[in-house]
Amino acid sequence: MSTAVQSSEEPRALPRPPWGRHLAAVAVLAVLLALLPLVLAPAQQAVAVRVLIFALLALGWNIMSGFGGMFSFGHAAYFGIGAYVSVWLLVERGVSPWIGMLAGMVAAALFAALIGFLALRYRLKGAYFALSTFAFAEMLRLLATNSDLVNRAVGYNVPLRGESSWAFIQFEPGAAEYLWIALALTVAALVVTIVFLRSRLGRFTVAVRDDEDAAAALGIPVMRTKLLTIMLSAAITSVAGTFYVQYYFFVDPDVAFGSSVSIQAILPAVIGGVATIWGPVIGAAILGPLNDLTATLLRDPPPGLEFLQGRAGLDVMVYAVLLILIVLLLPQGVYGAIRERWERR
Repeated sequence: MSTAVQSSEEPRALPRPPWGRHLAAVAVLAVLLALLPLVLAPAQQAVAVRVLIFALLALGWNIMSGFGGMFSFGHAAYFGIGAYVSVWLLVERGVSPWIGMLAGMVAAALFAALIGFLALRYRLKGAYFALSTFAFAEMLRLLATNSDLVNRAVGYNVPLRGESSWAFIQFEPGAAEYLWIALALTVAALVVTIVFLRSRLGRFTVAVRDDEDAAAALGIPVMRTKLLTIMLSAAITSVAGTFYVQYYFFVDPDVAFGSSVSIQAILPAVIGGVATIWGPVIGAAILGPLNDLTATLLRDPPPGLEFLQGRAGLDVMVYAVLLILIVLLLPQGVYGAIRERWERR
């Protein structure tokens, strides 16, 4: 009698990423944070707005350097382009910052495509690629400092209007509208990140990051995939620059293109978790209040810490210590560590 031996185990499909849960979490977060003006004082709202700007910056950086694996130390270039394009159109031509935001996104994406093509064309990778991004950001800072077209080192002050205006993103100091706009922009960046990861481009980007040669062998257009990812990252980062100018009413070359901007884009993602959806947001939520706390310590230190009063650089020292601790104790970031422990349960 013949017998047929069959495997008792059926092949199982790979688990689908929980995109729906991520989108639901974004919606819940948006509703909860929209209620913050009801419970926060104006000074605390300012901290919340700064957290959202940090998150927007980090989300843009994470697209390129986290999911794309192309480490950038020059995201100040895209932030500054968004800031300068929008404020120039506003001051010199009277154009609404919303239109300036779109123009800044296009300009930043095109500039990113140019420098990305030059770097990738000459096969720059790793530290060399990162240094090239830093060099281009410094080039823009020097050009802005010495160019009459953008008012040299003086920069621009946003002209004040006599009344609140959604069209020109200008309201009373401490108004809830600023937080709502920053929240809407951050939520949009989160949704774009999720849609990007679900898309063909996102899957190609991750595949190229993991093994470029294997991806090319499978027919994935490596150069085009990298350039599109860099352009998307630059466009998101430029939005943070546009909003920053409208919120703080001022920009100059150091504010827009300084290396501190690039650091503020990197730190939230590294602390929260690189190449994760929520890592940049969590990292920004940690760094924003921390920045406010260090400023308070410098201005009015508690008894026993009077020696800190007036000392500059404390925030940088705290960031450095925190970054070292995170890298040593939680190399995958705060969100990465939480997710790993949750999956083990």
